[in-house]
Amino acid sequence: MTYKQLKDKYAIVGVGYTPQGKVANRSALSFYVEAGANAIRDAGLSKENIDGLICYRQFQPLLNDVVVTPYLVSQHLGIKPTILSQESYCARGHFLHAVSLIEAGFCNYVLIVYGDNALSGRRSFAEGSTNSEPAVQNAAFGHFGRVAQFAMAARRAMHDFDTGPETWKEIAVNQRQWANRNPDALFFERPLTYDGYFNAGWVVEPFRLYDCCIMNDGGRACIVTTRERARDLNHPVVTIMGIGEANYSTDIHQSTAMAGPTGAQQSGEAAFYMAGIATDDIDACQIYDCFTYTVEITLQDYGFFAPGEARDWFHDGRTAPGGEMPVNTSGGLLSESYFMGLTPVTEGVMQLMGRCGNRQLGPNTGTKVPEIIICSDNGAVFQSHATLILRRY
Repeated sequence: MTYKQLKDKYAIVGVGYTPQGKVANRSALSFYVEAGANAIRDAGLSKENIDGLICYRQFQPLLNDVVVTPYLVSQHLGIKPTILSQESYCARGHFLHAVSLIEAGFCNYVLIVYGDNALSGRRSFAEGSTNSEPAVQNAAFGHFGRVAQFAMAARRAMHDFDTGPETWKEIAVNQRQWANRNPDALFFERPLTYDGYFNAGWVVEPFRLYDCCIMNDGGRACIVTTRERARDLNHPVVTIMGIGEANYSTDIHQSTAMAGPTGAQQSGEAAFYMAGIATDDIDACQIYDCFTYTVEITLQDYGFFAPGEARDWFHDGRTAPGGEMPVNTSGGLLSESYFMGLTPVTEGVMQLMGRCGNRQLGPNTGTKVPEIIICSDNGAVFQSHATLILRRY
């Protein structure tokens, strides 16, 4: 596996944030541009440095917006990239693509950016499935898009290894405690108790309201470059220690991986192999958490615990402030904001740079000062998975 030579060769620099939550009278394009410009500024670069642009995900426009394309984002940023790219669906190859472009010599600085006005525009994922049947036919069986599909997977896991709400409440409550320390989080200063979790209404059984990620307006961005170039920029160097991907592709209705192993296992093995470490070397986890169950199955497939052990593993605040294995320290998609895989990755970068204020890992939160953080990204319904292992270099 010659790709092991890429360990620590590339770094993530410059993180771009925007206002997030319900931000009225803003287009998706405006969030792309603001997040991208802020990432460039944060890194200490100029727009002329950016020679690669990857737009994270294409969606149908809302509120009479234009269709966001990388051409349009480039134009508004005033950049002239050598390479442009945009995912149409849910494949999660953005960081591997960026590394490959730089490794091949096409680019020096690749901007990865995402934005949406999903909350103001009331974006619905009811028809966001990848199966071939018309949505109306699935609705006849009670299947309305993503929530129902993940709920089916979670129900299978309940049957196979006795998981369920007693495990998921720990994930939801622990992540809310992190969000309560994050003034940018949508659930800042809004605590969640176990009773609050169980008293919330059903979305699709077995998922209650707080098992599901939030929707919001806003944007997020970061930049990939070489470790050597990163040393000359504004912040401590955070390298990509390991990277892996897996694309299981099969639609959830036909899947044999609803209760694992998902693509997290294959992509995690590749990332750990490149990094030359094991789960015991990880100081914190930033996990794609579209649902609480997604956190559980991802960590299980990474090897942090065996099937059937999740309830005991998450118990007693293990992943909360003061716990031995912090998970989703911004609040994650469940309690901070939804920017697809850029929510966990940018939080991992910011933590390793030491820039997270009241939620910063270390003495302030009763945790270990982080050196190595694992990040995950899940596409579609366990059909695509990407793993990044980052470290402070």
